[in-house]
Order: sequence, then structure tokens, then C-alpha cells
Amino acid sequence: MATNSDATGRSLATYGIVVVAAVLIGTALAPQVWGVVADDGESDAVAVVEVSGSITGDSVDSLRETLRNVRANESIKAVVLEVDSPGGSAAASESLYLAVNETASEMPVVASVQSTAASGAYYGMAPSEKIYALPSSTIGSIGVYATKPSTVPDQYVRSGPDKGTRGTTEDVRETVEQLQRAFLETVMVHREAQLDLTRGQIAHGNVYTGAESVSNGLADEIGTLDSAIGAAAQRADLDTYDIVHRELDQRQIVLFSQANETTAVSVSDDQFGYEGVDTTQYLMLWGHLENVEGVSADE
Repeated sequence: MATNSDATGRSLATYGIVVVAAVLIGTALAPQVWGVVADDGESDAVAVVEVSGSITGDSVDSLRETLRNVRANESIKAVVLEVDSPGGSAAASESLYLAVNETASEMPVVASVQSTAASGAYYGMAPSEKIYALPSSTIGSIGVYATKPSTVPDQYVRSGPDKGTRGTTEDVRETVEQLQRAFLETVMVHREAQLDLTRGQIAHGNVYTGAESVSNGLADEIGTLDSAIGAAAQRADLDTYDIVHRELDQRQIVLFSQANETTAVSVSDDQFGYEGVDTTQYLMLWGHLENVEGVSADE
């Protein structure tokens, strides 16, 4: 029979789980305050916008809103993208590119690669006037792949022979090739003058260190985040300026459970697909999804 002491202990443990979960939920979902300066024109600023983790629809929605606010703020004169991402979904990467390109049409944009700027992350920062990297940064992986189509289970009744399918492997490969051509063309538009690589070499999808990237033209200069901020300010003709930061708010779901008096708390998010729906995923990603077969342009 459980004693009052045992019951009290279990109650405290349960209370602790709830408190931890609440803190995690609050951290994941609370709005981020990032010190945007007033629109009074008295304090010019450089905005540092974090592009980190996997590029998903949710993360890009947050980034697009941030860049929209930056463009609307008359005090902000330049933007630095603080990049540390292996890429993500093709659609989200394209959306990020469009948002950065629009911002670059209105003010200087400079990128600083902290650790990784690969695949869709490179796509997104391509409009930057200058790309800084650390010697050990990982840059490149310019390419696309997709998850392989699956068949529709026999128990479904369909309105047409292709309804509910994801197409044939050849259909998916053709789409991958189209996305790859658009990706390559975008890189050439923004970086051709700096590149010491041919289109074919870029299409191989290799990754390079920061030092190698400066040599082959995928990046411009070895430097830190401070170097990038200084370059952005110089391009905006700022002698004195404030620096404001915006950290990426990754949308996450907190899961917690208790079994056999052992508590597990984990934070997870649905990365690239639609939860519970088996669809083809087109990815601009350095790395692969676990236990998923893919289709690439050169298969």
C-alpha cells in the first residue's frame, strides 16, 4: 500500500513534469522580442537575422515576417544573415530566397556563415552582396533530391488512375531536374562573376570548407559575424549605428510522458512533410532523411 509520503512524491514528480513542459512550451511558442529601434530616423541600425536549423515552411514564415518588418522599419539600413543551416524543403528554400532577394533590392544584405550554409540555405543567402565564412565552415551541396513515390493501397477508390499517387519515379526525377536547373541558374545569376567553378562542377553538389569556398567563389572572404556587420554598415554608408538581433523561432511541439515512474521529456517538430500524409518531398538539403529512399537528378 502506498504511503502518504509515496503519494506526495508522485504528486511532486507529476507537478514537476507539468512545470517543465509549460516552460518548454512557453519557450517554443512565445513571441521573440528583438529590440527593433524606433522609426524616428535618429538611430540607424544593422539588423542581424538568424537563419539556423532546417529550413521548413514554419521557419521561413517567421523569417519572411522578420524581413518584412525590417524593410518597413526606416531606421534599419542593412541586414546581416547569420547562417547555420543544412537546408531543407525545396519550396521553403525558394520562399526564403524570394524574401532575401526582395530585401536585397531595398538595402544591403551581407551573409555570415557560422558553421554550415548548404543546399537550400545557400539558395536563400545567394542574393547577399558579400558572403563571409569561417575557414572550417561547410558550404555548397547545391542540388535537389526527392523521396521515392509509393503506390496507393488497394482499399482506396479513386476518381482517376493518377489520383492519390505521387507519380512514377521518372516523373519525380523530371521534377527534381527542373528544380535543379532553377537552383543552378539562381546561383549563376548571383555568383557567376565570383565563381571559379563551372556550372557542371557546381551541379555535382559537393561541399567545401570556408577556405575552399573563398578560393572557388562560393564565398567572398574569411571573416566573423562582426566582419559581416561592418561590411553591411559600410555598404549602407553608416559611420555610427545600432545592432539589433532576431533569433529564429522554430515552431516545436513538446511531448512528455511518464511510465514506470520514469519521466521522458522531448522536443520535436514535423520537419518537411505533412504529418500522417505520405507525399513526395522535394529537398534542398545537405544530408538525408533517416530510413527514406530518395531520387536524385543524376540517377
